[in-house]
Amino acid sequence: MTQRQEFRTLKTFAEFEIREYLPCVVAEVKTSTNYSEAGSSAFRSLFGYISQGNKTEEKIAMTAPVITAQRLDNLSEDQWFVSFVMPAGSTLADMPLPINSKVVLREIGAEICVAASFRGKATSALSAKKIAALRAAAEKENVLLSQETRVARFDPPFKPGFMQYNEIVIPTI
Repeated sequence: MTQRQEFRTLKTFAEFEIREYLPCVVAEVKTSTNYSEAGSSAFRSLFGYISQGNKTEEKIAMTAPVITAQRLDNLSEDQWFVSFVMPAGSTLADMPLPINSKVVLREIGAEICVAASFRGKATSALSAKKIAALRAAAEKENVLLSQETRVARFDPPFKPGFMQYNEIVIPTI
């Protein structure tokens, strides 16, 4: 089974969870395109990175989810960051330098986020609907959220859309 990004559930509400995500390393590609094309635009570069191997010449294990995000430092509609989370316990020192200059490695510290899952192909329209619902549910519970939003996809694109599992993850403030 594919390793998943590590977190602890801190509190569960009817429509979402509050989670503490553990520190991790991500390999990410910034892409200047619309949401619908961001994942496929960045995937080849990211897959190439994990396929190049680590310092012991082993390929880096694929993890879930693949994250498509608009970050606080860049909330342009056509600027997306697509990330692969490196295996649990990875540090920047463990990771090989990317051969492809589009791939950037970044450490993310522990953070508290809200998360809500949904099934279906994570299209722009469905993701926007789920983001709005999560933000409204968090507001109803007086949970303050950042502007950053992440769409986390757990399944390969060839899996039938109605069976795909996804999550919306938003850091708290």
